[in-house]
Amino acid sequence: FIFVGLFHQSQHPALLCMVIFVVFLMALSGNTVLILLIHSNAHLHTAMYFFISQLSLMDTVYICVTVPRMLMGQVRGMNKISAPECGVQMFLYLTVGGSEWFLLAAMAYDRFVAICHPLRYPVLMNHRVCLLLASGCWFLGSVDGFMLTPITMTFPFCRSHEIHHYFCEVPAVIKLSCSDTSLYESLMYLCCVLMLLIPVTIISSSYSFILFTVHRMNSTEGRKKAFATCSSHMTVVVLLYGTAIYSYMLPSSYHTPEKDMVVSVFYTIITPVLNPLIYSFRNKDVTRALRKTL
Repeated sequence: FIFVGLFHQSQHPALLCMVIFVVFLMALSGNTVLILLIHSNAHLHTAMYFFISQLSLMDTVYICVTVPRMLMGQVRGMNKISAPECGVQMFLYLTVGGSEWFLLAAMAYDRFVAICHPLRYPVLMNHRVCLLLASGCWFLGSVDGFMLTPITMTFPFCRSHEIHHYFCEVPAVIKLSCSDTSLYESLMYLCCVLMLLIPVTIISSSYSFILFTVHRMNSTEGRKKAFATCSSHMTVVVLLYGTAIYSYMLPSSYHTPEKDMVVSVFYTIITPVLNPLIYSFRNKDVTRALRKTL
């Protein structure tokens, strides 16, 4: 396959390449620092920070799967990718993306227990429960990868081999097939509905109970802390789920290659660089731990 991606649409490809490279380094360093900080600081060994470290790990894998190959292709002037490499890239981004959807639901449940049942929190969210929830998120994400990747890559591709994207995203690859993909697209739509519906239901229920509990709080400081924690989480939820709904659930009439690439930039490049900023600069525990470490 041949990528006809972001740089083909830009009037200043060299400048765009430099900007994406800087953003990539920021995302990589920010998430790595956050993971090391959480694992090295005893005060951050709680369920909330365990899930944040998992989110940072997923973001690191996500951006490393797509961006380095795109930048190397631009530098070398070779934007080709073999079918097996395309399949591996597709599997990894589907697995990590699906895992992240479920992880955000686990994080919402964690906040619900912490705010609505604070006395039972150490028991309900002990280390074993956190490991089980994180493992479940990775497993469900891999199911998505194992299900969609083999089906996508076994379609006959007898049209142009130019992928109008900067990585092997399922909708972009499917467009190259010369066989009828309507049934598969319906299956993919149903799969995405289920994979979004379950986490969205958990997140909505958790935050409904949280808002009700916060509303009854007498402590102004407690309200501020609860809102600060939940608002940062909701920012990430809106960014990730909004782009996923556009990419996989809207009809094809809403899509153009240019729009698809811009939306993909949000969840493959922008979100991984924003997450450590959202969870570190807005969090006093993390900034305190960082100052202590430095």
